[in-house]
Amino acid sequence: MGDVLSQAEIDALLSALSEGEVDAEEIKTTKIQKKVRTYDFKRPNKFSKDQIHSLQNIYENYCRALTTYLSGHLHSVLETKVLSIEQITYDEFIRSLPNPTILGIFAFEPLEGTLLMEMSPGLAFVIIDLLLGGLGTTSEKNRDLTEIESTIIEHRLGQMIELLEEPWSDVAELKPKLIALETNPSFTQIVAPNEMVVLITLEVKVGETMGMINFCLPYLVIEPILEKLSTFFLFATQSKVRSPEQVRAIRKKIEWAKIDMTTLLGQTEISVRDLLELAPGDVIPLQQGVENALSIYVGDFKKFRGVPGLSGEHFAVQLTETVDEEGGEQDG
Repeated sequence: MGDVLSQAEIDALLSALSEGEVDAEEIKTTKIQKKVRTYDFKRPNKFSKDQIHSLQNIYENYCRALTTYLSGHLHSVLETKVLSIEQITYDEFIRSLPNPTILGIFAFEPLEGTLLMEMSPGLAFVIIDLLLGGLGTTSEKNRDLTEIESTIIEHRLGQMIELLEEPWSDVAELKPKLIALETNPSFTQIVAPNEMVVLITLEVKVGETMGMINFCLPYLVIEPILEKLSTFFLFATQSKVRSPEQVRAIRKKIEWAKIDMTTLLGQTEISVRDLLELAPGDVIPLQQGVENALSIYVGDFKKFRGVPGLSGEHFAVQLTETVDEEGGEQDG
């Protein structure tokens, strides 16, 4: 039903018509034009807005998991975000890919059929370089993977695909599993060319390198859970109460995170003249008493105090006090 006009609005419209300020035929034409919109029957939209929003939420959660995983394994600053979600035909997706590229064919058990995860070659070579101890640099020229590179990237793709299980868990219990690694898009005909797919594009930035990761989800594969995707959207914005099992799982993941721990032996100030005259064998007194406990930092924060010593043949420090958040100290 259209908007209902008030009596004042009706009077104003009749007045404008009578004075020639508004053309009645123009109003009719505009009204008709608003009812017509272009629709391409070759590319029917099979995913509703609610389902697209649900996929947006799922893959935003996946981006957070992927950032944590890659940062921990690559030891590099990394950013990941959902760039776009669109509905296209499978043929359009395949034609848009470079050759060679990095294609992971995977299954979503118990769903029937296969899906695709595509990683831009430039991003793949940066990941390989960092894993092999490099600086994360790569040449601009696209090329085929060597046997060693193929083994490395296949293992990482398998783990990245397994990360999909948790973001999808609120929709359905799915077990993602890598089936094969392919580099030629022409050899990955998982559905008919004219079948509709939803394409989720992620933007990944590793250091100064920008790359893309695409997830191709055929409609025929995820059709059995589309209704759950619509329902998931209705509850996606509601606050969740985490179960004790989820808390333990999060705690377990955090426990594996590596952090720097530093012990400050002492500090002092000397003049530039004294600094220039220093020679091997000189002793610099520190503003730290031998009997006083040392400050111990976790990252940039002072968390403990302790005394130095030896553990076997290694230097060590024994914690004696805990420094609370307010800067106070507690006996350890």
